Amino acid sequence: MEPRFSLEAREFAQIRKVSKAMTTSAENRRKGGQPAMHTPPVVSPQAWEAARKQLLVKEKAQTRARDALAAERRRMPWMAVETAYAFEGPAGKASLLDLFDARRQLIVYRAFFEPGVFGWPEHACRGCSMVADQVAHVAHLNARDTTLIFVSRAPQADIARLKARMGWEMPWFTITDSFDADFGVDEWHGTNVFYRDGDRVFRTYFINNRGDEQMGSTWNYLDITPLGRQEVWENSPEGYPQTPTYKWWNWHDSYVADAAPDKKWVEVSDAGEAAFRNQHASTKP
Repeated sequence: MEPRFSLEAREFAQIRKVSKAMTTSAENRRKGGQPAMHTPPVVSPQAWEAARKQLLVKEKAQTRARDALAAERRRMPWMAVETAYAFEGPAGKASLLDLFDARRQLIVYRAFFEPGVFGWPEHACRGCSMVADQVAHVAHLNARDTTLIFVSRAPQADIARLKARMGWEMPWFTITDSFDADFGVDEWHGTNVFYRDGDRVFRTYFINNRGDEQMGSTWNYLDITPLGRQEVWENSPEGYPQTPTYKWWNWHDSYVADAAPDKKWVEVSDAGEAAFRNQHASTKP
């Protein structure tokens, strides 16, 4: 038979162990089950600014690398599209050529909204819906001779209902054939880019997976197109359309086809660009 004090000691140790576990569990619950955050140090305004400038060097290098990548993308070979694909739109049947809406460039995002997709019929795929929520006003793309559309396999009546519910305004067409399988978006989302030369259509670029995360802004969409932003600073092949930087910008309800840049805006943007260049020059060593 074990001594009594030995049994009591073991019981006390067990009570301490359980108590510690309960305390730890309670603390974890209070913290949401996450370990304590190891936050960066708090420093003076001068030290903070020095750290920001140090990181800014890397950020500018990344921006230049992104511009160089876009320039390389504009030199990628094209693939001719030979199949006559058919879609359904608000006005009825449409061809791939029709989707350009008389513009030279077409960006097509395949969104999953169809029977069998989680959320159907009230909602489209959550990830595709986040992409749709981030799309900038398409008038800015249109001003650069570029059309953005979404496509799904859902019927047009369901697409119209979804767009009204979610407040989305981008054109959205129904896939009726093998378009999704032929362009790598039958089992996952993705963004295809096409270029129109008269009645001929070419596939020029494709991104999917995490590549779609960056989509939504006018700039990122234009950077994946064959013509790019079409501004004079860009490194584009000879003969590509380019206009003075900033001058084509406008309010989304004020674009007029083939209109000359507003004189007042030209003055404002010229002054802003000059001030930026002077500031940049003054900060160089």
